[in-house]
Amino acid sequence: MTSPQQEEQVRKYYQTLYTAWGPQHWWPARTAFEVIVGAYLTQNTSWKNVEAALRNLRRAHALSAAAIRKIPIAELEHLIRPAGYFRQKAARLKIFVAFVDSRYGGSLTRMFMEPTGKLRQELLELHGVGAETADSILLYAGQHEIFVVDAYARRILDRHGILPDKAADEEIRTLFERALSGITRDLHRTGSGQPVHAHKPSPVSLLERSRLAQVYNDMHGLIVAAGKRYCRKSKPQCEGCPLQKFLS
Repeated sequence: MTSPQQEEQVRKYYQTLYTAWGPQHWWPARTAFEVIVGAYLTQNTSWKNVEAALRNLRRAHALSAAAIRKIPIAELEHLIRPAGYFRQKAARLKIFVAFVDSRYGGSLTRMFMEPTGKLRQELLELHGVGAETADSILLYAGQHEIFVVDAYARRILDRHGILPDKAADEEIRTLFERALSGITRDLHRTGSGQPVHAHKPSPVSLLERSRLAQVYNDMHGLIVAAGKRYCRKSKPQCEGCPLQKFLS
């Protein structure tokens, strides 16, 4: 159970990071299906490797549900090889498309019309889909109001004494969602430094979404930016991080 004090800390972190860096333009994709493919491919690899695999798929005109449905598994494995674990990931993409076909008549639109909790459970029941993958699909492809918990969020919460690294995903997600529920979209960047964008604006990042989904979107991107630039796994570099002032 999180406390009002912890929620206030997270709220201040959002305001501080957004003021310093502005919106992060997640997810870098042209379509909702590309987001889903990226969410699968990014498991256990870097985004740089995912981008190489996505380029292969795009060049082969294989970045759609119809293409994944028809493409031979060996060819799909070859195209996504740069992302690593290519046999597992190819099989999982095939499973996902089969799931949408059987449950929703092949329509992502119909799928994303389902209540968040129900659809989340269905995604978690698919082979190879954990909480981070499911929540990324829901937030970034479906514009559902759910916060994505990742290793960067865990690391920052732990190092700032808010929640331990071993805290349950649900506890962390609940903390962020409670903390950010009252944030409005009219918070404007006012920092004097240069804005830091995780990605250039993309068709998906510019989609219209609810106020809360946008806040969750921005906060996840801001946490990732802070983690990559300053709160690194082995050697944190706190100097220059907007969150340094919160360290005791």
